[in-house]
Amino acid sequence: MLEGCTPWPAETAERYRRTGVWRGIDLGTLPRAWAKEYGSATALVAGEERISYAELADRVERRAAGFVRQGVGPGDRIVLQLPNVPEFVEVAFALFRAGAKPVFSLTSHRAQEIRHLCELSEASGYVGPGVFRGFDHTALARQLAAELPALGKLFVLDDGEGGDGVVPLSRIDADPLPLPANDPSDVAFFLLSGGTTALPKLIPRTHDDYAYQTRTVARLVGLSTETVYLAALPVEFNFTWGCPGVVGTLSSGGTVVLAPDPTADDCFRLIERERVTLTSVVPTVARLWLEEREWSDADLSSLALLQIGGARLEPELAARITPELGCRLQQVFGMAEGLLTMSRPDDDIHSVLHTQGRPVSDADEVRIVDERGEPVPPGGTGELLTRGPYTLRGYYRAPEHNARAFTEDGFYRTGDLARVTPEGRLVIEGRIKDVVIRGGDKIAAGEVEAHLQTVPGVAAAAVVPVPDEYLGERIYAFLVHRGGPDGQPSLAVLKAALQQRGLADFKLPDRVEYVPDLPLTPLGKIDKKVLSAVAADPTRPRDWECSGPERPSHTALPTPTR
Repeated sequence: MLEGCTPWPAETAERYRRTGVWRGIDLGTLPRAWAKEYGSATALVAGEERISYAELADRVERRAAGFVRQGVGPGDRIVLQLPNVPEFVEVAFALFRAGAKPVFSLTSHRAQEIRHLCELSEASGYVGPGVFRGFDHTALARQLAAELPALGKLFVLDDGEGGDGVVPLSRIDADPLPLPANDPSDVAFFLLSGGTTALPKLIPRTHDDYAYQTRTVARLVGLSTETVYLAALPVEFNFTWGCPGVVGTLSSGGTVVLAPDPTADDCFRLIERERVTLTSVVPTVARLWLEEREWSDADLSSLALLQIGGARLEPELAARITPELGCRLQQVFGMAEGLLTMSRPDDDIHSVLHTQGRPVSDADEVRIVDERGEPVPPGGTGELLTRGPYTLRGYYRAPEHNARAFTEDGFYRTGDLARVTPEGRLVIEGRIKDVVIRGGDKIAAGEVEAHLQTVPGVAAAAVVPVPDEYLGERIYAFLVHRGGPDGQPSLAVLKAALQQRGLADFKLPDRVEYVPDLPLTPLGKIDKKVLSAVAADPTRPRDWECSGPERPSHTALPTPTR
């Protein structure tokens, strides 16, 4: 195991191997195994380019040899920052094959984030897109290489001449070499934690645990050679990469279609053209797709299953998926750190709309505990703790954080508020820190948001706390108006509607503000850090009984990232 990582206890790892959970699979060997089984079938589609399984395996082997000839070797950490292009898949598996360990990065990351990832991982190399959407990633790489002596290998997607220590990926091509196998228990690559208030932490994923995750989820979802998976979200997301995503689809002999963006225009066109059967999105993207579907005449009849995860899915939005998009909905709760839960094809409609399903593995262990770490009564809400064969035992090089984030017996403290139904299904109520403490009462923001989004005219809602000298905190709700003849519901109308739904008075919003859209993080989640800063601005009015329609906004919100 790579130094700085926390391994599973020896007896636990042995049990997983003995029971066949971990099968000793080296991710770097998968493309060649797929090629033997699926040969000339189409593996990847990107624009007009179509790549067979045999071609993909050859490209991976040649790129692996090319990286080795450039000095990339076993144990090297390489920051991988590429968009949804075939090269992402080729490079990731080539680095696996060479024994290097990619650090998946978002294309939206800039100097602060990339420098942090390079320093934390002690990266020796970087693979980037060159100039992408107006930003010069090559210049950034050169800048960081000048600052960080260890960052000596720079590769870019551009087909230019390179120079100044930068090598175009087109030159990473050599006759295949005999390369040693990886230890399946060792780290294969790093995912990033999804927090919005700090720089990301590194999540080590081993060959064993990720092979098990993708195999298990692919079986539950029912993937086959007939599956056509649309990678609508960034491919570096755990959701897109392996839930079952790209790796699960390729392991099943299906076809992966790479979308340049998750926009309805791009994705509807690809669904129609490639006869896509499965895709996965976050709730914000699903909402935009539903809005676009009202006027789009694209043929989406091939789409059989839409996975939605990454953030809380409100029941009202969930209920629109099948009637308006014509496909089955699968709710997914998951994290790059591990645990995945999903609804099942035989679940009743209420469970599909209102729960996040059951854990995907019989070996997953789940606890719901109170603030003292004691189990809550059956059906009670508390913090979700978990451990299992694909859930990390510690973040990379983060001993102090790990001491807080894990129990003594290895359970990961997710920070999610959850409860378990009598049938064993998980319901995510929100985040522990996503609460408003108003006059001593703790109010889950997600609960209030869910109720607000049932009010006619409210398209989206985000609740944040704002300091108050009398109550400690007040409830500040940002709302997006859906439109309609009655205009934006006033605060009084909203309160009356929520009271009618049975919401306690102390949970009613103290102030609402209508905004054109809610700011999003690069992961597609509502950026409450931005909203909290806006709400806490001391120059803003504090007349708590005044809603948006009665007093205009004084501060413009940033344009959301989509």
